[in-house]
Amino acid sequence: MSSVVEAQTDSSLRLYLSAAEFVDSDHEQIRAKAGQTVGSVPDPVERASLLYRAVRDEIRYDPYVDYTDPETYRASSVLAKGHGYCVGKASLYVALCRASGIPARLGLADVKNHLATPRLLEAVDTDVFAYHGYVEIMPGREWVKATPTFNVSLCERLGVPPLEFSGESDALLQPFDAQGREFMSYIAQHGTFFDVPAKFLIGEMVRLYPKLCRPGGLRGDMEAEGANR
Repeated sequence: MSSVVEAQTDSSLRLYLSAAEFVDSDHEQIRAKAGQTVGSVPDPVERASLLYRAVRDEIRYDPYVDYTDPETYRASSVLAKGHGYCVGKASLYVALCRASGIPARLGLADVKNHLATPRLLEAVDTDVFAYHGYVEIMPGREWVKATPTFNVSLCERLGVPPLEFSGESDALLQPFDAQGREFMSYIAQHGTFFDVPAKFLIGEMVRLYPKLCRPGGLRGDMEAEGANR
């Protein structure tokens, strides 16, 4: 029985090392970025941490993207643009991990944002953000969760400590800001995915947040909003 379980586990892990339509880990620029970031580092845990920091800080968090555009969810497109929202950044992190030999998959959850900027709250008409994207990776023997959403400079504007990820234990969105006020809380889980369910997300985002989901995106500067909050 154990050999059967091991075979199934190996097959599952191979799946989460494979390229997909939106998690396009075989894209030339994804592979190049992964190699540039991790170099010859042999430890997968350290590689996972390095890739996390690259996505967190080099890709600016932008909630005003075009949610109706499939490219918003494609890892290589997010890398090329240099900005993206949580699902796009998660897609990129999954792709970079797979390109570096680390099994990875996308997770989706609903979160409550207690300290969003007034403009963003007006655009979504609620403090509940559905289908927030995070990542599960397996650099060792267990799956661990990571959320490379908010870049350090944005955290500074929002007064929130940056979310660090060692590669060994879960790093989910910060529950409190630097003053101890509630910041983020997870209220529902939607499971994990081999690829970004982009067509589903486009439909749901348009249904849930019609003001936010305009072709071309709303355009805005979250960091400037955070500084003036």
